Amino acid sequence: MIPSGLYSLRSIRLPQKPFFPSLLRSRKTLVTNSSCVSFNNKREKKEKVIVISGPTGAGKSRLALELAKRLNGEIISADSVQVYRGLDVGSAKPCSSDRKEVPHHLIDILHPSEDYSVGQFFEDARQVTRDILDSGRVPIVTGGTGLYLRWFLYGKPDVPKASPKIAAKVYSELVDFERDRNWEAAVQLVVKAGDPKAQYLAANDWYRLRRSLEIIRSSGSPPSAFHIPYDSFRHQSDSSETIDSSDLNPSADAPEQDKVKDLDYEFICFFLSSPRLDLYRLIDLRCEHMLSETDGILSEARWLLDKGLLPNSNSATRAIGYRQAMEYLLRCREQGGMSSTRDFYYFLSEFQKASRNFAKRQLTWFRNEQIYHWLNASRPLDEVINFIYNAYNDKSGTLDVPESLQMKKDVSNRREASGLKAYRAKNRYHKISACHTGSW
Repeated sequence: MIPSGLYSLRSIRLPQKPFFPSLLRSRKTLVTNSSCVSFNNKREKKEKVIVISGPTGAGKSRLALELAKRLNGEIISADSVQVYRGLDVGSAKPCSSDRKEVPHHLIDILHPSEDYSVGQFFEDARQVTRDILDSGRVPIVTGGTGLYLRWFLYGKPDVPKASPKIAAKVYSELVDFERDRNWEAAVQLVVKAGDPKAQYLAANDWYRLRRSLEIIRSSGSPPSAFHIPYDSFRHQSDSSETIDSSDLNPSADAPEQDKVKDLDYEFICFFLSSPRLDLYRLIDLRCEHMLSETDGILSEARWLLDKGLLPNSNSATRAIGYRQAMEYLLRCREQGGMSSTRDFYYFLSEFQKASRNFAKRQLTWFRNEQIYHWLNASRPLDEVINFIYNAYNDKSGTLDVPESLQMKKDVSNRREASGLKAYRAKNRYHKISACHTGSW
C-alpha cells in the first residue's frame, strides 16, 4: 500500500482533457537573432521573440506567465512532455486558470501513445510564432528541452523525408524487434545499415531508431551526414573567438551580431537558474509535491498503464517521473498489490535522483549555448521581469545583465563543489516509515 495519508490509488482519477487537434505544419518562418552586443542599426530590423529556458524546477513557467501579462504575449511550450494530454503533474503543466489568462500553445496536442519529434516541434513552433507576431502580440517560448530550442533558434537540419513506401519498409524491418522488445538487436541492424551512432540512442527510443533507418534507406547516408544549421553557427563562433571557460560573466558569452545575422528573428534568450544546491533542494521538494496529491503523478502513471503502455516504451513513458512511477506500480502489482515503505522510498529516491541528474544535463547543455543570458532565479521575480521587459523594449541593440541578476554557469568554489558531492535528499515525509504495509 502507498503510505497512508499521502496517496489514494483506489480512487485514481484522470481529469478529462479537451482535445486539441495537431497544429497545421506549414511554411517555415524561421528563427532569429539574439543577444547582447551592439548590432548594425542599418540592417533591417527583425521581429523579436523571447526565449526563456532553465533547468527543471527553476521557475521559468511562472516567469514566462508574468512576463506575458506585461508584454501582451502568448506562450509557446518547448517541453517534450507537456505536449501530451493527461500528463499534467509530472510535466508541471500550467493550470487551467493560467492558460485561460494567457494563451499557451503546444500543450495537450497528443495522446501519450503517440510520438512527438523535434522536427514536428520545429514546424509547429515556427507556425505558432508567425501567427502570434501577425496578431500583434509577443511570442514567449519557454521550456527546458534543449534540442527543441536549438532547432527552433537555428533551423531544421536538411534531412530527407522518407516516402510512404520506404517508411512502410522500415516499419516492417523493425516491427518484430519492437514487439519482442529486442532493442539491442534492432540497434545492431541500424548500425550495420550505416549509422554507428544509433548505439548511443536512448534505450527503446524506437521513433528515432526508425527515423535513422528511414534516412539511410532514403539517401544511403546516416543522419549525421546532413547539414545541421547549429553546427555552422558553432563553428563560425569557435573560429572567430576563443571563449575562456573561467569567464563566468553571462553577458560576455552571448554571440556577436555578425554571428547570428542569418537567423530570421531577433531572439532575446535567457536561461534561468539557481545555485546548484538550492536547485537540488527545490527539485527534491517538487518531486515530493508531485506525489503528495490524490491525483498526482502516480495517478497519471497508473492511467498510462491502464492504457496498455509500458515504462520506457515511447516518448511519454520515458519521461522522468512517469517511467519511475510506472515501474513502481508494476512492482506493486507483481507483489499482489502490496507496497512496503521501503519500496516507496526507493521509488521516491530514484525519482528525485533522475530529476536532479536531468537538471545537471540541462545545465551542461545550455552552458554551451552562447545565445543565452544566464539569470539568477533566486532574485525577486519582479526584478527579473522588469529586466527582461526593459530588454525587450530597448532600442540600443545592447543587452547587459546587471551584476545583481547574473548567474554563474559553473560551480565556482571548493565549498560549493564539496556541498554538491555530499548532497543527500532530506524528505519531509519522514514519518512515513511508521506506516503499516497493506494492499494496493
